[in-house]
Amino acid sequence: MPPPPRTPTTFQEILALIWWRLDKALDLEMIEWSAKLGALEALESGTTAIIDHHASPSAIEGSLSVIADACAEVGVRLSTCYEVTDRNGRDEAKAGLAENERYLKAGGRGYVGAHACFTLSDDTLDAVCALAEELEVGVHIHVAEGPQDKDAGKRLEERARDNWILVHAVHLDRELPGTIAHNPLSNMNNAVGYAAPAKRPNPIVLGTDGIGGDMIEAFRMAYLRARETDVTFSPETAWSWLEANWELFPEAKDDRVTWSYDPMEPWHLAFTPGVRPLEIVVDGEKVLADGKPTRVDPTEVRAKAREQAKRLFEKL
Repeated sequence: MPPPPRTPTTFQEILALIWWRLDKALDLEMIEWSAKLGALEALESGTTAIIDHHASPSAIEGSLSVIADACAEVGVRLSTCYEVTDRNGRDEAKAGLAENERYLKAGGRGYVGAHACFTLSDDTLDAVCALAEELEVGVHIHVAEGPQDKDAGKRLEERARDNWILVHAVHLDRELPGTIAHNPLSNMNNAVGYAAPAKRPNPIVLGTDGIGGDMIEAFRMAYLRARETDVTFSPETAWSWLEANWELFPEAKDDRVTWSYDPMEPWHLAFTPGVRPLEIVVDGEKVLADGKPTRVDPTEVRAKAREQAKRLFEKL
């Protein structure tokens, strides 16, 4: 994308001048090839299951199905949701709720998505919770990522449930039920601070918040970020966070990945960059062979994604 109107210097400005502008420019064709590229990069990193948010205010209806179809074509499992928000008005919030409902009722796997409390009215937050209860799924929500969302704990204290995914929790000021998703790469990139997940009583899982799909790299960054201020921190703790991801996607534990390195254990991998998958089997099907995807042409996916990136650039 072209540079923003001015250089953002705070997390709020990063959201307003970069991410929210990008989200608003997306259309379904861009979303399709972005999803295929993201799924391809995940597969090429040995990641067979993706859990993520999506936002595209100008192309809400049907967007989750476009993403699901794109990931299925590559051969990657998906659990997704639409990021409900009031930042562009109440009508957009209703459309986001409707897309979550449509996708889940059609058999899609996922959660009811919500951006962050500071972009949600109480009415919208209540509607998110009500829809999740009705559909018997959790809520996937960004929580206290930056100081702008410091009131999230107070607002979610009576709303959060054990089946929620609380993403970031960097500035969370109290305990909440749910699984905390720690995103060290994203937190460093946005300069929001260290979440110190080891101090939380919650189950902890690892994520990237969209900065690639390489979960071995996410593990290494989680270890090094903790080690920066605690020399006693063990890579085994960060590895346990990575393994906890299987609790959210149990069938992925049956996937089989042959790696370029042995042994695949935390003390080795914490200090061994560049480990890649050689072969991946998902549901009995070989979706990666000799390091190459079997279902899609990676050159074509990257070329089509590049075309859509140019379209996005022009719109911005």
